[in-house]
Amino acid sequence: MSKIGRKPIPFSSAKVEVKGNNVLVSGAKLKFEHELPVQLVASIDGSTLVLTPTQNTREVRAQWGLHRALLANKIHGIEKGFELAMKIVGLGYKAQISGKDMVFSLGYSHKVEYTLPVGVTVDVDRTGQQLLFKSHDKGLLGSVCDKVRSFRTPEPYKGTGVMRADEEIIRKAGKTGA
Repeated sequence: MSKIGRKPIPFSSAKVEVKGNNVLVSGAKLKFEHELPVQLVASIDGSTLVLTPTQNTREVRAQWGLHRALLANKIHGIEKGFELAMKIVGLGYKAQISGKDMVFSLGYSHKVEYTLPVGVTVDVDRTGQQLLFKSHDKGLLGSVCDKVRSFRTPEPYKGTGVMRADEEIIRKAGKTGA
């Protein structure tokens, strides 16, 4: 059995409906629809959602755990949302918000502009170096943070760049004197 797949998914404020192989998860403001493979069956047991496989093969067990995790993320996103903190390290490196656009000063000869997708918000502190991204969709949030990180990836000699707040940069020793 799949260790992840067999866990029930609890929900409280989200509304979950099962229609055939489609699972509809809705909250106060948004809705998610998730289509399950034919080999998985979803059922609601009180205030929990349970997935059960119809076959016992390696591929079905892998799909079971995957779809259970995806549904759990959608339910958690509707009920509480997701946050990811990032920091910008470097002299003169900062971010600014203007509407739905972000403007980054990252040591290049030009400013980097990025338009946030619908469903993602960001809070920037006074210094412009602490960013807090928020979204109800975990996959979208991760892809936005990866895109922002790619503008200036952390370098191992000085430790400067855009990185997650909890990310550890392994520093390298520079040149030593002769």
